[in-house]
Amino acid sequence: MSKVTVFIADGTEEVECLTTVDILRRANIETQLVSITNSRTTVSSHNVTVVADYTFDEANYDDSDMLFIPGGMPGTTHMSEHEGLAELIKKFASEGKKISAVCAGPSVIGKLGLLDGKKATCFPGWEDKLIGATCTGEGVVTDGIFTTGRGLGFSIDLALELVKILEGQELADDIKGRIQHP
Repeated sequence: MSKVTVFIADGTEEVECLTTVDILRRANIETQLVSITNSRTTVSSHNVTVVADYTFDEANYDDSDMLFIPGGMPGTTHMSEHEGLAELIKKFASEGKKISAVCAGPSVIGKLGLLDGKKATCFPGWEDKLIGATCTGEGVVTDGIFTTGRGLGFSIDLALELVKILEGQELADDIKGRIQHP
């Protein structure tokens, strides 16, 4: 079974984050929600209190197959400033492990130079932060180990893409049908 680590911070866009957690867990993909703050409790960009499974220092990343970074402000800023997260993202990339982000979240990866030469997408206006990437404007883009999404409206499509990547098209189609996604 695959394992995904989803990050959250104060100011994270809660729908982008929790939609992904929900879809992955429906697919029986082990999913740990990790707060990059010193507390498991975070307050989202729209003042929703979310309790993570672990703090950054408590979580184990060794057996994770993918990292996921949602957008939202100022959550994306907090994630960009977190040195431990930056090091973890670079480690995953160097090992060829999968990394995904949505909305402003791809900027966290892009600022590290990891999207150079890759196709990607993000929330309109954030393209300059995806250093060296070809920004397609599509809803969901997978290029190599990176999967990016444009914004909240594509969160279900993005999560289903992650299920497909990790566990196969058949399971992704099954989940899509069960949640009545067109």
